[in-house]
Amino acid sequence: MELSWHTVFIALLSVSCWGSDWESERNFISTAGPLTNDLLHNLSGPLGDQSSNFVAGDKDLYVCHQPLPTFLPEYFSSLHASQITHYKVFLSWAQLLPAGSTQNPDKKTVQCYRRLLEALKTARLQPMVILHHQTLPASTLQRTEVFADLFADYATFAFHSFGDLVGIWFTFSDLEEVIKELPHQESRASRLQTLSDAHRKAYEIYHENYASQGGKLSVVLRVEDIPELLLEPPISALAQDTVDFLSLDLSYECQNEASLRQKLSKLQTIEPEVKLFIFNLKLPDCPSTMKSPARLLFSLFEAVNKDQVLTIGFDVNEFLSCSSSSKKSMSCSLTSSLALQPEEQQDHEIAGSSPASAYQRVWEAFANQSRAERDAFLQDTFPEGFLWGASTGAFNVEGGWAEGGRGASIWDPRRPLNTTEGQATPEVASDSYHKVASDIALLRGLRAQVYKFSISWSRIFPTGHGSSPSLPGVAYYNKLIDRLRDAGIQPMATLFHWDLPQALQDHGGWQNESVVDAFLDYAAFCFSTFGDRVKLWVTFHEPWVMSYAGYGTGQHPPGISDPGVASFKVAHLVLKAHARTWHYYNSHHRPQQQGHVGIVLNSDWAEPLFPERPEDLRASERFLHFMLGWFAHPIFVDGDYPATLRTQIQQMNRQCPHPVAQLPKFTEAEKQLLKGSADFLGLSHYTSCLISNAPQNTCIPSYDTIGGFSQHVNHAWPQTSSSWIRVVPWGIRRLLQFVSLEYTRGKVPVYVAGNGMPIGESENLFDDSLRVDYFNQYINEVLKAIREDSVDVRSYIAHSLIDGFEGPSGYSQRFGLHHVNFNDSSKSRTPRKSAYFFTSIIEKNGFLTNGAKRLPPPNTANLPSKARAFTFPSEVPSKAKVVWEKFSSQPKFERDLFYHGTFRDDFLWGVSSSAYQIEGGWDADGKGPSIWDNFTHTPGSNVKDKATGDIACDSYHQLDADLNMLRALKVKAYRFSISWSRIFPTGRNSSINSHGVDYYNRLIDGLMASNIFPMVTLFHWDLPQALQDIGGWENPALIELFDSYADFCFRTFGDRVKFWMTFNEPMYLAWLGYGSGEFPPGVKDPGWAPYRIAHAIIKAHATVYHTYDEKYRQQQKGVISLSLSTHWAEPKSPGVPRDVEAADRMLQFSLGWFAHPIFRNGDYPDAMKWKVGNRSELQHLATSRLPSFTEEEKRFIRATADVFCLNTYSSRIVQYKTPRLNPSSYEDDQEMAEEEDPSWPSTAVNRAAPWGMRRLLNWIKEEYGDIPIYITENGVGLTDPDAEDTSRIFYHKTYINEALKAHDYDKSLLDPFIPQLDPSKQAIEGAWRADGKGLSIWDTFSHTPLKVENDAIGDVACDSYHKIAEDLVTLQNLGVSHYRFSISWSRILPDGTTRYINEAGLNYYVRLIDALLAASIQPQVTIYHWDLPQALQDVGGWENETIVQRFKEYADVLFQRLGDKVKFWITLNEPFVVAYQGYGDGTKAPGIFDRPGTAPYIVGHNLIKAHAEAWHLYNDVYRASQGGVISITISSDWAEPRDPSNQEDVEAARRYVQFMGGWFAHPIFKNGDYNEVMKTRIRDRSLAAGLNKSRLPEFTESEKRRISGTYDFFGFNHYTTVLAYNLNYATAISSFDADRGVASIADRSWPDSGSVWLKMTPFGFRRILNWLKEEYNDPPIYVTENGVSQREETDLNDTARIYYLRTYINEALKAVQDKVDLRGYTVWSAMDNFEWSTGFSEQFGLHFVNYSDPSLPRIPKASAKFYASVVRCNGFPDPATGPHACLHQPEDAGPTVSPVREEEVRFLGLMLGTAEAQRALNVLFSLVLLGVCGLAFLSYKYCKRSKQGKTQRSQQELNPVSSF
Repeated sequence: MELSWHTVFIALLSVSCWGSDWESERNFISTAGPLTNDLLHNLSGPLGDQSSNFVAGDKDLYVCHQPLPTFLPEYFSSLHASQITHYKVFLSWAQLLPAGSTQNPDKKTVQCYRRLLEALKTARLQPMVILHHQTLPASTLQRTEVFADLFADYATFAFHSFGDLVGIWFTFSDLEEVIKELPHQESRASRLQTLSDAHRKAYEIYHENYASQGGKLSVVLRVEDIPELLLEPPISALAQDTVDFLSLDLSYECQNEASLRQKLSKLQTIEPEVKLFIFNLKLPDCPSTMKSPARLLFSLFEAVNKDQVLTIGFDVNEFLSCSSSSKKSMSCSLTSSLALQPEEQQDHEIAGSSPASAYQRVWEAFANQSRAERDAFLQDTFPEGFLWGASTGAFNVEGGWAEGGRGASIWDPRRPLNTTEGQATPEVASDSYHKVASDIALLRGLRAQVYKFSISWSRIFPTGHGSSPSLPGVAYYNKLIDRLRDAGIQPMATLFHWDLPQALQDHGGWQNESVVDAFLDYAAFCFSTFGDRVKLWVTFHEPWVMSYAGYGTGQHPPGISDPGVASFKVAHLVLKAHARTWHYYNSHHRPQQQGHVGIVLNSDWAEPLFPERPEDLRASERFLHFMLGWFAHPIFVDGDYPATLRTQIQQMNRQCPHPVAQLPKFTEAEKQLLKGSADFLGLSHYTSCLISNAPQNTCIPSYDTIGGFSQHVNHAWPQTSSSWIRVVPWGIRRLLQFVSLEYTRGKVPVYVAGNGMPIGESENLFDDSLRVDYFNQYINEVLKAIREDSVDVRSYIAHSLIDGFEGPSGYSQRFGLHHVNFNDSSKSRTPRKSAYFFTSIIEKNGFLTNGAKRLPPPNTANLPSKARAFTFPSEVPSKAKVVWEKFSSQPKFERDLFYHGTFRDDFLWGVSSSAYQIEGGWDADGKGPSIWDNFTHTPGSNVKDKATGDIACDSYHQLDADLNMLRALKVKAYRFSISWSRIFPTGRNSSINSHGVDYYNRLIDGLMASNIFPMVTLFHWDLPQALQDIGGWENPALIELFDSYADFCFRTFGDRVKFWMTFNEPMYLAWLGYGSGEFPPGVKDPGWAPYRIAHAIIKAHATVYHTYDEKYRQQQKGVISLSLSTHWAEPKSPGVPRDVEAADRMLQFSLGWFAHPIFRNGDYPDAMKWKVGNRSELQHLATSRLPSFTEEEKRFIRATADVFCLNTYSSRIVQYKTPRLNPSSYEDDQEMAEEEDPSWPSTAVNRAAPWGMRRLLNWIKEEYGDIPIYITENGVGLTDPDAEDTSRIFYHKTYINEALKAHDYDKSLLDPFIPQLDPSKQAIEGAWRADGKGLSIWDTFSHTPLKVENDAIGDVACDSYHKIAEDLVTLQNLGVSHYRFSISWSRILPDGTTRYINEAGLNYYVRLIDALLAASIQPQVTIYHWDLPQALQDVGGWENETIVQRFKEYADVLFQRLGDKVKFWITLNEPFVVAYQGYGDGTKAPGIFDRPGTAPYIVGHNLIKAHAEAWHLYNDVYRASQGGVISITISSDWAEPRDPSNQEDVEAARRYVQFMGGWFAHPIFKNGDYNEVMKTRIRDRSLAAGLNKSRLPEFTESEKRRISGTYDFFGFNHYTTVLAYNLNYATAISSFDADRGVASIADRSWPDSGSVWLKMTPFGFRRILNWLKEEYNDPPIYVTENGVSQREETDLNDTARIYYLRTYINEALKAVQDKVDLRGYTVWSAMDNFEWSTGFSEQFGLHFVNYSDPSLPRIPKASAKFYASVVRCNGFPDPATGPHACLHQPEDAGPTVSPVREEEVRFLGLMLGTAEAQRALNVLFSLVLLGVCGLAFLSYKYCKRSKQGKTQRSQQELNPVSSF
């Protein structure tokens, strides 16, 4: 080797003429370097330097930091031995001067670089130091005008700091990159001048002050830029005047040798002669040619060294090979490829033909491979940092086609028509729009590092233009990107994946030049909005597909078939859009965001059909240029289409009478814009094809005809379910090498961004083994391209993450790693076999050789220190009874109120399992049988359906699936149990099953690699049957055997397992296994065996604990405990001591049985010892059935747990019971009875009582001290496994919340609002027949049996008809400014018509209104609040269209008589209730329910028209004179989807609101007609039922015009929120509910009220107010009702109502901040009243009305005081500003009207005033008291005389401590 190099140097010297400064051979420079992270990784040894952070494949320059790698001296010495003379060192400006000032350098970095330079000098290598490479310090970018001075200062600093070690300096190594970094406001010439000035100043400083020792300074120029740069005055002068030698960055392309010679010849023009140093030398495509590299160097130097140019040295990195073959040996050498070849071979090469094309070279390299060589499998790994991921496209998976204002795309109109109900459609697709969390979970399960998704243009810009971006669309992608980053997954965002906004297509789409500008605007928006988090951007995904299928064949939208013109024009504009986008990012965003922008191109690999035919070979190459080069060549080569493509089209057009194809041309400026406009080349590849040359015998344009080729397949290639995809894995390797040689040339990385294959719907949808083989082979070929062909591939992204809509093939082609059930509304995702395989590839980063093992990452949890136990026993009852004292008196509202907070950061979230329940493999690989195997296989066992655990969940064989699921759940811990008989088949350590050990090793390693903390249970009830055969836990030998088994587990797994539990729920093992016999081993000995077994288990646990503590803890540093279980026990009567003691006793018998010995004093709790002992004595037994521990055993057992592990599921209500004595039983020993409250939600096993969780945790703390608690089991079973597990969600939500309360309670933030009061007349007036009032439908309804709860009637109600003064007092005390009340139609017009006007009724309202106005309270009058005159109902009521005129006439009376005083009118209150409940389900008056499919709609129709007529009457006749406003009050709940990730539920929620609030709001506040949802649903169901028209009446056009806009404000009543989900009714059912098709439930965490339909959900108030704003164009809104009910409310301290009002009003205030035009708020109600169908059972009032008192007093509740303060403060003052004066009731506040007149009461037959009656009652009481005292005195005298001695007790109480 050395001989060869000497030959080379002599040859080089022979063609060089050295200048005066470089006089001898020894001065010739051969340089290596610089240090990169990738190089340092390779040098760090086969196993890598474990302390280093160097990453393979990371080409970034090494930034010096101490300590220096230890192997550098050896490396540098090896270089010197290889005749390397110099080494390049790049300084980091930003690191050296982090503050930008030379006054404050980073001294550590300065010292580091000095040591590096000293190491070079020691190895006799001369440093060549580059001052600046690419990235400028941030401080310099803001001060361009002084850049030259800043750089000069920095250079001076460097010369001063390192000049004694450095002889050769370079100012800049990459001028073009520095130019790009400078602010773009200035021209390129100006920026170039700035750099020239900076260099010149540095040069002058150096030569004036530091070059005394003969040092040199230069700048590096790119050779390809020489012709241009030498014409630039700054550079031309620089090259001649301010360099000591010229340095070139030279990429020597063997195919373009002539071009290179031409560029180099320009150097001859420089005066005086130039000394040339080749700073960088790259030979990207030369090694693949047959030409000798040595010969190439001769050619190079011949081109350079002419008259004016002298070569002084060159870069040898291309020929340098360094490796570390062992930890002790490192060597560097120049490759043998530089050795001179025989002269005759060189002569042959020189005389040969022109260089082969990239395709020919790839073809020739592989053409002669044998099949064995081609298919040989490479066992190796991908480079460190290689990206693994999965991809989707927006239209394929998102669904939500019209969500959030998304505009239509060109794909939307192509959706299938006439789809049946429930069938998947493109509108929903995979519903990823609603399933961000689900998709992220899948990616976590895969362990993906990158996710390639596309942004839907029309979701961001619905019209395609940026004038009004869709905020929900932006929010969706923000959410997706943020969730990806939170999961550690890098987002790769595609801007365009074929789905052009339809609005742009309507103007020509990609055939219209303006679309380029629109795309740039869209891209710019995305960059600025998402670019702070997205660092990988794809401009276009597979533009060939769009051009070919969308505009060539018409198979894809927009369906244009014009392959000769449109296809090429579209591609042309796409390329221009891409280039402009890249440059925009490069100029505006790259400096700050530091991202990368590329393009993804698709291509098959093509090979000749007949390899021996040159024309087929050329056709194959032409095919690739037409498919890939069409887009790649302009971007990655020269800015223009491939010459092959241009020539072919020209030939076609010449041969045909008219042009067949029109290929647009790029201008020179466009070429420059295109060239190099990508940071990476993304490649999609699926298959390969065979190509033959096609004769030019037709002029009909087609893709193949224009290209002059025909496509074929080899039928031996395996077929997939897709006709165009065959499995040809070796094609991807060849394609990658072609891409590398033809386009990227080692300069641009390649990202494999799409590869995969589909399966058909008829195939096995989960076991996709063919796809596994596909991935296995294709990924291995990519690995070969990287490792064997040196192709710079950075990623492999599988297509696709999930099944989706695949264009013309719909859902028949399943590409997903995860199956999507499109027939399920939730679009459930299930991993396929290929998902698990792909995960295994990612985990291994390729294909590890046998025996290789990746060490799992370190995984630690914040484990507590060893716990200390109490030394004294618990009292009886225990001191923990304070828990019942604290909590049992809680009101239900307070108990169940949801607490919002978070657990501490290191809180451990996990899931659990047990071996027998999930593993299966019951006899696999040598596992021994357990007692559960025997039990389930024995006839007569009580296992339901004779089920066994033989297979169970098959976790033994599905480890990858389980790990995938755990990662998807994002849990931090996994608790599982080890099967004793899988490890020791016979239960003894003499029989170790290596297969079982391997399974648990793989499980634990997989958990650790997934960063999941393993928590291991040693025994979960499954004793080896071999041990049961010798007596099981009744055999004392079991303790030692269990210890032996545990010892083996500690020794084998303890290096990774840090959390051990010895036993799971020993209480159930003892009782169910040995007491009731329900569990194996099925022993039924309830009075004795449970205690014996528990005794043995406790001792076994303690033994194992001590084994771990003494042998393993110090090294393994884990914790050990056991999992105990119990229900919470709540005393039935907390005030009865015996019930409290019974509850405590239940906990001691279940939890304390094991916890008391371990966590307290080593012995059983006294409650157990006393009860079992006493009952044993009563049973005449000689000893207690409860065994006793010796003192030594107590000491051994005490404190044998480090933490408290708890399993709990439910609660029990407990009371004392005296049970039978015989037969003896553990259950009877507890002397208590337990039950569940039937009101608790039911589950498959227990009822849910979440509040018990909090109380139990508090009890444990009180009983055992503040020990760390781990809840190791909690969950709920469902009886229907196919049902939506909403109930499970509620269970976990409420139980976890109770744990949170226990963990961190009392941190409440109820942040803080405009106010009025509202009752209705029927509800409060009473006086149902007074003063000529006519009957209303509610009079009739309430007097009908069984219509109103408790048969209540409103005849008197609150008697407001007679209590105007009293009501006014309540209003004044509240301080309200308005009072909303309704007028009784039948009180004004007794028969509903104007034939007779009841003046007395009118007079009542006049008096009321006058009183209000006198008190400065404005009346808000509702004309109709449900109480229709019965006379009108008798003629059809609201179903009779004449009612519209009757209502108008009634309103006219009110306007005439009251309009001068009333300025705020509401026509109808809650017409929904009238129509639906009055005429639909019949629960309200008039109680009609027999026409639910028609009557509600007819009634609603007439209500709307009646409202419109009244509005127009007021508007036309009265508004001008009276000056009031008039509108309607509409009610609506808010609806949330039960499952927000389910499109059907989302639509159901929307439908719920539209059918409720939108029914009446849409005609009035929008367009005069019903909303489309209602019209479509009702029409479709009507027609499906055989009707010829919709059951929903239609408005005429004139009616629509009359209805639309009949409002002055939006009156709105709101109380609650529901969770809605889709419910499909049979077509035959005709009803409002069936038409709506929605069912609703409530979240269990929502606080209850007194009404079953009303849950406290304040968040919904804000959301529906915002919805009204958006849906109805921001109308003025008055909340005319809002409030909450309670039942049997006797406590005036109504905290629940205060909570409701505070939170709801605060949400209204937030809505105001959301810019909702909210004008007022009215609480329902001022006082308790007649609440319609529920009578007086539900109380909504701020004032309590005592209906048992004839005077019906109004007594303020606490909520009245609270509401008054809100009114005074007009909201919620900020507490940070201190107490506000408005929060205090003014002392002089009081009623401004006369006090209430004194009522008379009957007393002893007399009518007395209340004061007189009180005095009389006091006198009577005194007389009675005197009589009682006298009688007591006489009784005392009598008893004293007859007193006798005390008798002795006949028997002694049993001593509480047994004498046994």
